[in-house]
Amino acid sequence: MARIHTTDNIREAAVAGSFYPLDPVELCQQLDTLMAPGKSSEKPPKAMILPHAGYIYSGPVAASGYARLGDNTAAITRVILLGPAHRKYVRGLVLPSSSAFSTPLGTIPLDTEILQQLEQLQQVSIDNEAHAAEHCLEVHLPFLQKTLHDFSLVPILVGEATTEEVSGVIELLWGSSETLVIISSDLSHYHDYETATRLDQATSRAIESLAYEDIDHHDACGSSPVGGLLLYARRHHLHMKTIDLRNSGDTAGPRDRVVGYGAYILTD
Repeated sequence: MARIHTTDNIREAAVAGSFYPLDPVELCQQLDTLMAPGKSSEKPPKAMILPHAGYIYSGPVAASGYARLGDNTAAITRVILLGPAHRKYVRGLVLPSSSAFSTPLGTIPLDTEILQQLEQLQQVSIDNEAHAAEHCLEVHLPFLQKTLHDFSLVPILVGEATTEEVSGVIELLWGSSETLVIISSDLSHYHDYETATRLDQATSRAIESLAYEDIDHHDACGSSPVGGLLLYARRHHLHMKTIDLRNSGDTAGPRDRVVGYGAYILTD
């Protein structure tokens, strides 16, 4: 039986004030600064893989992806957002029973009709606890609020799941120009700068080659949702492109123990 998504059931921001500013004015100013390099006039990408650390670390790389949406975003009315569950072990893919997600910039309605359809799938379940403190989806929301017009959200955390299970959900939700798919993933973790650069370059080559078999959780914390997108892209003869590749040593951290960040776009 589908869970009831009540209109007063809002998932409040959990990492505002730590991963990104709590004050909405300060948050808008930081987003404006991150997006300042400019927007693309090209057709918006159909899907993107973007990082999910604190804005001072991964924000510039994430912004390079969101800038590709440009000003031609009126057609995008639904965002499918998948990322790895960090806070709790989960099997398969998990949804919240919320009706909306909140950030300092306002409330984003969830596409409850789609969520209820997904609940019927064997690999999908409800787990509010997994979503409650999770940062990997939340950090993307202010970027989306700043970039898009009116849109609904389908937030999905991926736990222990096969590539086929993830790809099957992406296949179901792919839609047309109204739907944007975002995979939230960082790359390598806690290597020295030179090692991380080498490893992340190899991961980027695998992403561009759609070689999901060559990427595991040591290469990308979101390897499961990344793999699902790459399998979908391979089956439909689509192409991934790297548009940014840096690590925390390039942005705001020391170089002896870095986290890698990449931005990748797929055009339909």
